[in-house]
Amino acid sequence: MTLAILFFASLWAGVQNALAGGGSFITLPALMLTGMDSRAANITSTIALFPAQIAMGWTGRDNVSGAAGLSLRTLVIVSLIGGALGAILLLVTPASFFARLVPWLVLFATIVFAWGSFGPRREGAAHLGYGGAIAAQFGIAIYGGYFGGGIGFLMLAALTAAGLLMRSAGATKNVLAAVMNASAVAIFVFSPEVRWLQAAVSCAGAVAGGIVGGVMLNRVNEKVLRVVVVVIGVALTIGLFVRAG
Repeated sequence: MTLAILFFASLWAGVQNALAGGGSFITLPALMLTGMDSRAANITSTIALFPAQIAMGWTGRDNVSGAAGLSLRTLVIVSLIGGALGAILLLVTPASFFARLVPWLVLFATIVFAWGSFGPRREGAAHLGYGGAIAAQFGIAIYGGYFGGGIGFLMLAALTAAGLLMRSAGATKNVLAAVMNASAVAIFVFSPEVRWLQAAVSCAGAVAGGIVGGVMLNRVNEKVLRVVVVVIGVALTIGLFVRAG
């Protein structure tokens, strides 16, 4: 029964990622429901969602570009290194400490997601230069390898501040998200904490959901989906704080 719930939750997460983002808000509690702790669920979720991320990055490859004088290759290298560092930090973090930390991470990710979805849009409000863009992407990549909730909006904010138009920023952040998670996955696959059965079930659901989401792209109210993600994020934050306490 829990595996069936996990599959349909991951199907929803795949649709959610294709349409509005925030799929990890759904897979994390679904994986924890199968009996694993929060760190194992985070590691397994990263692996499970990775194939769908590759597909999303590939789909928008024609609009991908560098930013703030940085080539795409430089951004990719920064993302690979940062993602690997974040993954290593996660593996050396004691599970008990991560269990206490994860409610704060989910709270942060929920705030980032809500602000990115419903916060005011200010054209040209900030501008990142060469060094600022490298520092921002490196920090986001470390966070992405460690936890990853809200990285899409963090990268959108950084890339648009570095001068990219929204369409190009969206495509570029999908590629960079896949890249930083590629280095994390390359490390996580050797971890004994990966639950491969749950990862396979979740991956199948997320890929199928991504396909369904692509078909639904112009038929669903994206704002409603974003509201749902924020509500889930708030509920998950409260539940995790109660559980940690």
